[in-house]
Amino acid sequence: MPVFLFVQRLYNLYSMSRKHINKYFQKYHIFSYAAILSVILYACNVTKKVPDGEYLLTKNKFQFVDGKVHADEIEDMVAQKPNKKTLMVLPLGLLFYNAANPKYDTILKEYMTYPSEMRNQKLRDSLFVKYERPEYVGKNLFWNRFFHTVGQAPVIFSDAKTKQSEKSINNRLVNRGYWDSEVKTNVKKDSASKKAEVEYVITHKDPTHIKEYYYHIPDPNIRSLYESRLDKSLVRKGQVLDETVLEKEITRINDLAKEAGYYKFNNDNQDIYFVADSLRSRKDVPVVMNIHKDSLDTPYRKATLGKISVSVVNNINNINRLKIKDSIRGIQISRNNRKYDSISLWRPITIKPGDLYKQSDLDLTRRNLIAMNNFTILKASDELRKNGTPAERDSIIDVEYILKPLPKYEFNIATDVHYSQILNFGFSPSVDLTTRNVFGGAENLITSFSGIVGTTKDPKNPDAFFNAYELSAQASLQFPRLLVPFKNYWKLVPKRYSPTTSLNLGASIQNNIGLGRINFNTSLSYNANVKDGLVQHRLTLFNTQLSLTQNKDRYYEYFPGDNDIRKNIFNLYEASNPGINQNDYSFDEFSALLLGDTAFINNLINSDRNLLYNFMQSIYNKERQTQDVIISSIIYNYTYNEIGKKEYVNPFSFIGKVELAGNFLNLITKKEENYLVYGNTKTIFKIPFSQFIKFDLDFRKYFTFFNDRAKPHTLAIRQFMGIGIPYGNSSEMPFVRSYFNGGAYDIRAWMAFGGLGPADSQLDERVRSYAMDNLKLTTSVEYRVPLTDMFETAIFTDAGNIWGLKDNGFGDQFKFRKFISQMGVGSGFGIRMNIAYVNLRLDMAYKMYDPNRPQGDRWVVDKIKPLKPTINFAIGYPF
Repeated sequence: MPVFLFVQRLYNLYSMSRKHINKYFQKYHIFSYAAILSVILYACNVTKKVPDGEYLLTKNKFQFVDGKVHADEIEDMVAQKPNKKTLMVLPLGLLFYNAANPKYDTILKEYMTYPSEMRNQKLRDSLFVKYERPEYVGKNLFWNRFFHTVGQAPVIFSDAKTKQSEKSINNRLVNRGYWDSEVKTNVKKDSASKKAEVEYVITHKDPTHIKEYYYHIPDPNIRSLYESRLDKSLVRKGQVLDETVLEKEITRINDLAKEAGYYKFNNDNQDIYFVADSLRSRKDVPVVMNIHKDSLDTPYRKATLGKISVSVVNNINNINRLKIKDSIRGIQISRNNRKYDSISLWRPITIKPGDLYKQSDLDLTRRNLIAMNNFTILKASDELRKNGTPAERDSIIDVEYILKPLPKYEFNIATDVHYSQILNFGFSPSVDLTTRNVFGGAENLITSFSGIVGTTKDPKNPDAFFNAYELSAQASLQFPRLLVPFKNYWKLVPKRYSPTTSLNLGASIQNNIGLGRINFNTSLSYNANVKDGLVQHRLTLFNTQLSLTQNKDRYYEYFPGDNDIRKNIFNLYEASNPGINQNDYSFDEFSALLLGDTAFINNLINSDRNLLYNFMQSIYNKERQTQDVIISSIIYNYTYNEIGKKEYVNPFSFIGKVELAGNFLNLITKKEENYLVYGNTKTIFKIPFSQFIKFDLDFRKYFTFFNDRAKPHTLAIRQFMGIGIPYGNSSEMPFVRSYFNGGAYDIRAWMAFGGLGPADSQLDERVRSYAMDNLKLTTSVEYRVPLTDMFETAIFTDAGNIWGLKDNGFGDQFKFRKFISQMGVGSGFGIRMNIAYVNLRLDMAYKMYDPNRPQGDRWVVDKIKPLKPTINFAIGYPF
């Protein structure tokens, strides 16, 4: 009970606002003392289920006599660790385990060894009888079972495991090159509290270094191959003699040889070995690498591919009874029916008979078969030919793939976390239906229905959380080939590029704080991967999007800042023109009348220029955010990505995008409509279309430090540059293609549409917050430090802003001599939690330099309030 009182007490304190906590403690100090007492009672309770004469292991301590070298690895080598603490505070697992009645422990321990489907009352009753506890028969034991299941049994100190850990640590240090290291242990036992602590005292002493490095390779071809990549060798003179580095070098040589055609190279892991001569010295030793096929130094032979077969079966035992057998360009294709045409089974095979063996080609073919999402690979074998001449048996490889079709239909239900430029946070339940092999060529139709419920910034109700939604339906028809009017496209785009085509069609309806949109989209995309995905190309033809805004007339209801400015200037104009009544006009009509009055505008420029500029920006905001628009474009994406490639220690990534929109529509239409801001604009079905060219360039570089540790540190740098150039039928970029500032993946000290930019404009923040522009620069630097397997921390700095390509009257135009001083700067820190394959991120950022404040007051470091950061919650890394 004291434990639960303590937890409840913490929850009550958390639920209160910070400004009342001190007052709360003063008023209810008796309960505060009770909470402290609960902690003390809890501390005494952790040994509740520790047998007499035994000790609860509460702590492993590490003392490094001569520096923390490989400290992370050393801690991982310990065989016995204390009970885990939740959030590094309390061992809740042990707490729950102790909450279960100890008289049931033996029974429940055996009960949990049974499969979940067998755990029922009947099994419990049988165990009660087995352990001679008939009085328990019929008892459900729900809470005891719950605590026993989620709990963790106390870790009992073991002298044997401590000695085992001592030996493992020493072996690891020797393996790392510290041949003379010493590991000692001190055990502190407290018989009264039944607790034990273990201290590991580690002395590394001086490591052993490589004095000279030589290699002995009798086979001239292998020697030549090794020397051609000698600059990539991981073993060098002067390094610590680290066996893990030698193992990595062996792996590198194996990969190098197998890419050069040597099939069975070092298959038994005995061809490559290192010899260290420690007779003269244990601290500086010469090392020799040897590569020998056998004691006779028989030359290695390159291998070529022989028979290549692909079979489609429902049962691997029926492999010899397939009725249909085809051959395409030397690839043997067998199946029992024609549900899959033979050409669709030939396309993913990137190898052919007579090719020189390359392991990467076999790996690529395997990935292509999996990427088709039509088959399970029952067998993927490559082996030397069993029949034929000795030379054939030593140099010809036969390859076989046996595939089992996946179900025709696959139904999935999921929930995703969602973030966009409007929706700051939300969750998205979805239903997906995959229909495989639609036309017999391994085409897949993926139909998706989803809904998004989330939160967005609502000036009318800033405390509202889930105040936006979106419903969408998407259909994607995916082809494992290029969908082009000619067949032999692989002569231009080789099969090794794994080309695919995607035809997409979708519609969505969304509501954001009262303003809604209806969107329709369709596109045809071609994709190709080069060099094992190192380079990716994506060309999207007739990418078309129709966006229609609902409830346009309610714009000013949901943007009160814009509305206040509108009222001020409307009233001013009405007062200067007594014969005009604004109630006789719509908002847009009255705005057009006002802006067309040259005398009034000139007078306003002289008397209240800021009011005019704020009003003009509010008009731009309204026009952009309520704009109906058609975007018909061609998009090319280029990606170069070293991330995830083991040969790149400090990887680099580049993503480039070019979009060209509206040219075709501009040729086929002449009909024009008049718009308040944009003037005469060509339309289709009275909807304007956008004409622009847009470039996005995203550079990312990652540096790793302390690579000798189990969890290295990472310095991540990102530079983004984007520019959209409207022309022809457009004077401004459309809302969905414009740039904005702020948010969890941008400049984190500002929320999305949080008041940064454009440039160093001094416009009223109420209208400036929703401004978007045509040019964007962002630079981010982040240093990531892993704490545990689950938790990671980071410190970061973001800088950037948006600008216009022309001066809209309030100084937002990009100028080389000024843009550095116009960049907003924010810094902060974050905590990340890795759960399975999901990275949850919480970043807390502070404004350092705000260019939209008056000159001389832009550095705001002295105004930082540590307890009031800009909080960003997101899924995944920011870059």
